[in-house]
Amino acid sequence: MKVKHVLLASAACATLVSFNAVAGGKNATVKKTKFIDPANMDLSVRPGDNFFQYANGAWLKTNPIPGDQTRWGSFNILAENNLKALHGILDEAAAVKNAKPGSAVQKVGDYYRTGMDSIAIEKAGIAPLKPHLARIEAIKDVKGLIDEITYEHTIGLSPLFSFGISPDDKNVVKEICQFGQAGLGMPGREYYTDNDPRTTKVREAYKLYIPKMLQLAGVDKATAEKDAAEIYALENTLALASLTRVEMRDPIRLYNKYDLKAIEALTPGLNWHQLFAGLKVKGEDSLIVAMPEFFKAVGAQLSATPLATWKKYLKFTMINTMASYLPSNFDKARFDFYGTTMRGQKVQSPRWKRVLHEVDGSIGDLLGQLYVQKYFKPEAKKRMMVMLDNLQAAYSERIQTLEWMSPDTKKLAAKKLNAIMRKIGYPDKWRDYSKLNIVSNDYIKNALASGEWGYNYEMSKLGKPVDKMEWGMTPPTVNAYYNPAFNEIVFPAGILQFPFFDEQADDAINYGGIGAVIGHEITHGFDDQGRLYDAEGNLNNWWSSEDSAHFMDKAEMVVDQFNKMIVYDTCHANGQLTEGENLADLGGINIAYEAFKKTKQGQSNEKIDGFTPDQRFFLSWAQVWRANTTTEELANRLKTDPHSASELRSNVPVSNVEAWYKAFDIKPTDKMYRPANQRARVW
Repeated sequence: MKVKHVLLASAACATLVSFNAVAGGKNATVKKTKFIDPANMDLSVRPGDNFFQYANGAWLKTNPIPGDQTRWGSFNILAENNLKALHGILDEAAAVKNAKPGSAVQKVGDYYRTGMDSIAIEKAGIAPLKPHLARIEAIKDVKGLIDEITYEHTIGLSPLFSFGISPDDKNVVKEICQFGQAGLGMPGREYYTDNDPRTTKVREAYKLYIPKMLQLAGVDKATAEKDAAEIYALENTLALASLTRVEMRDPIRLYNKYDLKAIEALTPGLNWHQLFAGLKVKGEDSLIVAMPEFFKAVGAQLSATPLATWKKYLKFTMINTMASYLPSNFDKARFDFYGTTMRGQKVQSPRWKRVLHEVDGSIGDLLGQLYVQKYFKPEAKKRMMVMLDNLQAAYSERIQTLEWMSPDTKKLAAKKLNAIMRKIGYPDKWRDYSKLNIVSNDYIKNALASGEWGYNYEMSKLGKPVDKMEWGMTPPTVNAYYNPAFNEIVFPAGILQFPFFDEQADDAINYGGIGAVIGHEITHGFDDQGRLYDAEGNLNNWWSSEDSAHFMDKAEMVVDQFNKMIVYDTCHANGQLTEGENLADLGGINIAYEAFKKTKQGQSNEKIDGFTPDQRFFLSWAQVWRANTTTEELANRLKTDPHSASELRSNVPVSNVEAWYKAFDIKPTDKMYRPANQRARVW
């Protein structure tokens, strides 16, 4: 069960529109950008004491977190500024009368319109879910329970466990069924087991949230409270059988391949032939189960937990999953817990934003087609390709100079580097939604139909060659990722704009921004997880034992650096959970800097707005991570997010880069100073 390594924890949806333009297309008014603006900095702070504050301090003070956000920074501003453009596209599509049936405009417009029709949603109440709840109530035995669970998977829901189709880690030309742990109402095991004050507060709030949702669905208060206790107890049992997020970072541990006979012997109580039939899996006898112990526990609980409790659990899971498609009292209750209590968000985002994200997540390639027609600039892709060439060349040179890696392993590392596939902007081939029927009058029907279409799309991969042209993000997404199975780096159009990239910006800005992002994603192919995959994308240890030991020693220095950092109050960063992203950040800035030094500006000393080229490079890096974050969100991410907090992403990597010390004349007396022998250098 491999995970794509993304730049930021949650992908933000946005369009590629000039960051410096007033929305309006060709006639937009463009103003000159000051790419490094001293007005955003706090020059009273020494760069060597807190580079994040030095580069961003004034901006942080004057840009509080909006009520409908839990984090406010460069990523968010970019997304928000451009969501307005997507909003315009959706409003235009929704206003088209008599759109050609089956066209992108018809499907996008109708989906968006039904989501925005809050009057119809309020009028319908919970009626759209009643057939599903009645079907759950009619379950008579464990066989019926499994039939219901598998059916819900086929319409896009994921009760009890996760299931999907993706390449076999050790044979990536073949798609295979993959199963993993799931089924919890809170983000992971840690929320059920940890006893720090914040987690305890969230857990107690969740215990109140369950009966509240049941009451909204028509269950009387006393029964709802009793049922909620049973539901929570079942979830807690599943949580205790789940792996922690740190444990899930080991791809070797997660690769457990079985045939049906072997997995049924390992998990008494689970009929895998029935599971396969219900999930529409045909002609397959092998599967990968990432967490066998979890499925052992599921098998045991199918008989140990009363059927009535399972039915209550499935009803709550259905209501909780579909709450945002239901009347406002359901939607608000869900937001109060997951938004406010868990993440510190004070005000819910406007409905148009929430529906927009639903459309992008469900039929994103259709929305993407409308968007790239209007906003994408091919020139951005051309310049990105030049930067990619430069970054890859710098990475290759750096591999050859590694003092800790043997020549044989260097050859294999270079082979993997040179084999990395690049995807920029949007897919060469769009997904075909011709079999998806989007209606003009039923939001839940559209959501479930798109979920079913998505499930069938995944199932259609079985028995066919792996399609390496497939994308894992939609074009409007403000993010990037590395996929180990394809050995690819992907940069959607949404991220190809300031502060990451701007066609008018000097090289220092672009290399400190998108250049470091490129280096970050490339480094994911060589971090503690990615390094275990070879040039073809197979989980195959191509390292000598000696080189592997050297790598782990060097990586441990990075882990230790972050473990010593405080995120909020007295809570330290989790260097083990964030190891891969921290290694990618460190590699990204090092490689980007070396590539920058090959440019004309990188070899000069000419100042712009009072800053040298090197200073502009590092300031560009710091402003990418510019952000204010709620304490609740920091606490949540500390348990769930493999990415470090923004300030740490800005500061810790540069404290390991010699050029940063020279650029800002960092002294041994400065708080961020590290002696040369304590500076981490991996890639």
